[in-house]
Amino acid sequence: MVVTRTIPISFVALASHVQAAVASVVASGQLAQGPEVATFEERFAAFCQAEHAVAVNNGTTALVAALIALGVGPGDEVITSPFTFIATVNAIIATGATVCFADVRDSDFCLDPAAVDAAVTTRTAALVVPHLFGQCADMGEFVELTERHGLALVEDAAQAHGAEWHGRRAGSFGTGCFSFYATKNITTGEGGMVTTGDPELATRIQRQRNHGMVDRYVYAAPGHNWRMTDVQAAMGCAQLPDYDGVVAARQRNAAGLSEGLCGTVGLTTPVELPGRRHVWHQYTLLVTPAAAVDRDVLLVRLAARGVGSAIHYPIALTDVPIFRDHPLVVVTADVPVARRCARQVLSIPVHQHLAPGDVAHIVASVRYALGS
Repeated sequence: MVVTRTIPISFVALASHVQAAVASVVASGQLAQGPEVATFEERFAAFCQAEHAVAVNNGTTALVAALIALGVGPGDEVITSPFTFIATVNAIIATGATVCFADVRDSDFCLDPAAVDAAVTTRTAALVVPHLFGQCADMGEFVELTERHGLALVEDAAQAHGAEWHGRRAGSFGTGCFSFYATKNITTGEGGMVTTGDPELATRIQRQRNHGMVDRYVYAAPGHNWRMTDVQAAMGCAQLPDYDGVVAARQRNAAGLSEGLCGTVGLTTPVELPGRRHVWHQYTLLVTPAAAVDRDVLLVRLAARGVGSAIHYPIALTDVPIFRDHPLVVVTADVPVARRCARQVLSIPVHQHLAPGDVAHIVASVRYALGS
């Protein structure tokens, strides 16, 4: 077939009213942390069912700031997933704490509560739980586990804006950390947010992001320049009223993909688990050994038919070479599910900008590439 257009795995298109909000801030001359940031914080906190939200310059900073504000540092251990973006681990290392891994479940690609429980030691201070691909982890289990062991609970919700577990939103269970990177469901280009129910924690993060200042040239502690700009905040704030429509479009596309791909030999399609609201940041298949071709061949064949795809993530973080001898990373964990997922996952387009007929073309291309 002749490919005339490629369907991208992600696509950024800001509505005219979002562009107008940005232009208004630029025209105002108030570009640094000002009223737009405060408004975005207030509205995003309400969106997440959280009492407080603190805007920062990116999602990795959100994780670092949250962990530091929670008192995590050298001598502590932090348990997290080996199947996530490396920023999760980099943030823990930045605090001076030691990273420990626990395996995941392939039903939601998130941490396995039983594996986490087995990984807790007397040095464990916190648990960082990534909500992967737009679906919350099993938060009931993790709330109980962290309370039982006396651990801080940090949600890496970079991919889970508006995702829910039994009616509660990501970012409302522990200390929530969000990213607004360009490809996220809500984007400010770069940017991040920390949500919390603890006013003192929010105050500590507010001070950290602004050089430790409590008033002009009055400092409570050493700090950083982790501020969000008003331009970014205006962009994010203008997207919030439309977000339910964005999620609904992604949900429709995910349903169409699942319906079309159901029963394809060698494919496991992702599911929205009971009691959860999946916001479909990614639609991620497992290409199993029963498939006619492996994952990497499927990716190439899809590209030849004009369908973009991506591997999130091609290697378990336990196997990243830079971590093998790193003094702050424990890589002895047995994580067979994470390693298998890294060999088999392939994400295909599900975003709200898919054109009419795109879902059918994606389904047909996947089935053709697999000889189905």
